[in-house]
Amino acid sequence: MRADARRNRDRILEAARDVVAERGKDAPMELIARRAGVGVGTLYRRFPDRGGLLAALAEQYVHELMDALDRTAADEPDAWAAVRAFVLYSVEQGRGAIAAALAGTSAPEARQALVRRVDDLVRQAQAEGAMRADAGTDDIMELLSVFACHPGVVPQRFLPLMLDGLDRR
Repeated sequence: MRADARRNRDRILEAARDVVAERGKDAPMELIARRAGVGVGTLYRRFPDRGGLLAALAEQYVHELMDALDRTAADEPDAWAAVRAFVLYSVEQGRGAIAAALAGTSAPEARQALVRRVDDLVRQAQAEGAMRADAGTDDIMELLSVFACHPGVVPQRFLPLMLDGLDRR
């Protein structure tokens, strides 16, 4: 891909991320193009339809979460601290808005890779005796879904309490 085409694609995805977080996945494509500083034709050359744009945005978002998971695993003193830090990072307000907007959008391979990485960390936390053995990756993913994809259903202040309930220390 040419450098200018790559820059346009990156600007479109960045603008789409902001606009979708603000207005939802039905946000006007024209607004996304305007925010990206490109013409509508450029947007549609890169992404022929809304579904393609949302799929690219969802994949980018999941890869950002995987990078965050890798960072927390490297930065935290143990696996449970990394799981906890990752969950808290993932549900921060800006990321939660984009997660909510993209809920149900495709990026299945990337999502499966993320779940496998979370599962590895959860199993390590359990093996270290830091996380309850009767809870697992599905529970962590459900917390992410409730607090990131469906903000406001449960008050945000309950997330640390729920995470504390998974801690065995």
